[in-house]
Amino acid sequence: MSLAAKLFGDESSRFVRDHKQLVERINQLESEFTGLELPQFKEKTADFKQRVTESPLDNILPEAFALVREASKRVLNQRHFDVQLLGGLILHQGKIAEMKTGEGKTLVATLAAYLNALTGKGVHIVTVNDYLSRRDAVWMGQIYNLLGLTVGVINNSTSYLYDSGHVPETADKLRDTTGGFHVVYEFLRPCSRREAYQADITYGSNTEFGFDYLRDHLAYNSANVVQALPGREYNYAIVDEVDSVLIDEARTPLIISAPVAESDSFYKTFSKIAKGLKPGEDYTVDEKQKAISLTEVGISKVEQELGIENLYTEAGIKQVHHLETAVRAQAIFLRDRDYVVRGGEVVIVDEFTGRLQPGRRWSDGLHQAIEAKEGVLIKEESKTYASITLQNYFKLYKKLSGMTGTAATSAEEFTKVYGLGVIVVPTNKPSQRQDLTDLVFQTEEAKFRAVSKRISELNQLGQPVLVGTVSIEKSEKLSLYLRQAGIPHKILNAKNHEEEGQIIAEAGKKGSVVIATNMAGRGVDIKLGGTSADEAKYNQIRQLGGLFVLGTERHDARRIDNQLRGRSGRQGDPGTTRFFLSFEDTLVRVFVPDKVKGVIRRLGLPESEPIEHRMVARAIESAQKKIEGLNFDTRKHLFEYDNVLNHQRAAIYNRREGILFGSRDELNSLLADYRIPSTIADEELRRVMLSVIDSFWVDHLEAMEYLKQNVRLRAYGQRDPFVEYKREGLELFRTLEDTIDKNTVEALKKLVEKQESYATLRVDPGPAFANFTFSGGKIDNSTPSRGLAVVKADDKVGRNDPCPCGSGKKYKKCHGG
Repeated sequence: MSLAAKLFGDESSRFVRDHKQLVERINQLESEFTGLELPQFKEKTADFKQRVTESPLDNILPEAFALVREASKRVLNQRHFDVQLLGGLILHQGKIAEMKTGEGKTLVATLAAYLNALTGKGVHIVTVNDYLSRRDAVWMGQIYNLLGLTVGVINNSTSYLYDSGHVPETADKLRDTTGGFHVVYEFLRPCSRREAYQADITYGSNTEFGFDYLRDHLAYNSANVVQALPGREYNYAIVDEVDSVLIDEARTPLIISAPVAESDSFYKTFSKIAKGLKPGEDYTVDEKQKAISLTEVGISKVEQELGIENLYTEAGIKQVHHLETAVRAQAIFLRDRDYVVRGGEVVIVDEFTGRLQPGRRWSDGLHQAIEAKEGVLIKEESKTYASITLQNYFKLYKKLSGMTGTAATSAEEFTKVYGLGVIVVPTNKPSQRQDLTDLVFQTEEAKFRAVSKRISELNQLGQPVLVGTVSIEKSEKLSLYLRQAGIPHKILNAKNHEEEGQIIAEAGKKGSVVIATNMAGRGVDIKLGGTSADEAKYNQIRQLGGLFVLGTERHDARRIDNQLRGRSGRQGDPGTTRFFLSFEDTLVRVFVPDKVKGVIRRLGLPESEPIEHRMVARAIESAQKKIEGLNFDTRKHLFEYDNVLNHQRAAIYNRREGILFGSRDELNSLLADYRIPSTIADEELRRVMLSVIDSFWVDHLEAMEYLKQNVRLRAYGQRDPFVEYKREGLELFRTLEDTIDKNTVEALKKLVEKQESYATLRVDPGPAFANFTFSGGKIDNSTPSRGLAVVKADDKVGRNDPCPCGSGKKYKKCHGG
């Protein structure tokens, strides 16, 4: 700790100290609100809304927080603790609140969400999946409804509004026997996506918010825009599990794409070649970077297989790329760890949450390479139409905040990338959890035997056990050990995620043993004795020592380990956590120095005897920090490159918005800029101009991706690849803008010329003037529609000539008939 921190306290302790009086002020107001009649809550909100038009939000903060607390007491019978008020202050100030498991983060969000929603500009509450969006909207929706605010939910397939006609009298009506919230549909009314966004507070997952942003900027009609509406710009977002969303998932950009044809045999050929290559002999694997390198021997083998003399000149860059991708798919990406095969499809497993990600695909041909490896249907590659990183999406918001149980270890990244400070909130009750030192074994076999033995001992006592594993494969392997030992247990992984609510609800019962992947690490609150337990059962488990969390492997990031530990010891409950490791674990094997393992092995300890040595513990923590650093560099690299594209994206999207939402006067001004007569109908200005922009923007995205790949080689010439990318990317963008302008003029002129060649317009039930779409910058008018038909009045069109309406029929068979 620095001298300044010792003298004045760290940032978190200073925040608590500096805001103590404000919390006391909120508490003093509590008595003023206890006598409110139910209709008066809405009246208070109306009064607050009027006041915030004349003064800053902070002026009404104490009253607003006190009113939310009282509303929560009325409908949920839950009163915000002082530490939860602190959490609300942190969120309102645009910071991250680190709050331990069971401290009520979901309730904390209502304070800042309500206060900021009073401006009428909308608040987005971001969750990690659709289920939590629905659950939290229904649960907290009772509070917002009493206060007179509307609540929307965006899910993958359906959007909802909280229906005030179905508000339960007590919170218990929300709960079922599993402790879940599957009855939420009784309280949510399906609505349009735009309606959900027009609500005062909108819940949704990070991917749904991000993809809606991209879809809005592909829209050709303002009626199809749901999120990016004028007057409802990106005001304020509260991100739940903020480290998962802004760090773990930030390594993968959001992409909207469409398939482009590629031969199946192409992938099958390289997959077959990859399976015939031997690791260590034909290629080397860098597990730290998840990369492979072909050796000279391997290159020769491939050249012989393909029947060519020089792979790198004859095959071309594209085939070399696909060869290396096929080898990566074979050597690095493992079934039941990185993906599962379900229903004849390769489905990605999220490495941080352990959940399946149906619909998401790896890019650059990797997914196709894995499909070829597994012998399932190979789907077409795709072309990118829109993309954005989560970093740049969330930086759109004027104010951003978040909450999680584990943020402090990534405080540097939150500050550097997002400008978000991290404040650790004290627990409401002192923690009673014991975190025991790691036990390290020389082999995985010895580790699993020891784990099985320890679980058996705890099970005989009746103490509930939650066992954390890093993959589906490892969870099933441990399950086999427990079955052989006769220990009853349940497994929770991506293969049986439908049973998650039931399994977790019973994980705190006496004698319960649950083996879980990272799925059990977030958004889970395990109650001692089970969700329906009475006081006697709860106290019984307390006396047995609470929940025992047993980790079977360390994760790449310390935060993930801390999330698992956080399932135990909620709200001052007792609990114990311990990790069992081995020298064969991926993290230890790859990142812990051989000299450390050598020292231990020279001690000559039996294989079954665990190692508790400070040197090993330090080496493991050092390895995790090293991996966190590597992952930070990866995200930083992605962010820097996307920042270059983000400036270009903003310029293009602003241009689109001007066309999409501009008034007729603004459109006429644009036409005047291009020196085009203003006789074109609105929807036709708009469609043609947007089509030109989109067509060339898609080509530009592809060009920028190729540029990013190619500039990496510039490093060999002592040139900074990123500087080269910025410089050449700017040149490409200037060319893009010129090309868009030129082609827009040409397209609009052609549209005017075509209109001027027709003398009359009449309504006709037959095929009408074609809708204009663009492909490769050229007008494609092959798509007929119905409505207004454009008919030539004179006889200049021959009866056997194509009809000018664009139907493809002869004039005599169409409008000349």
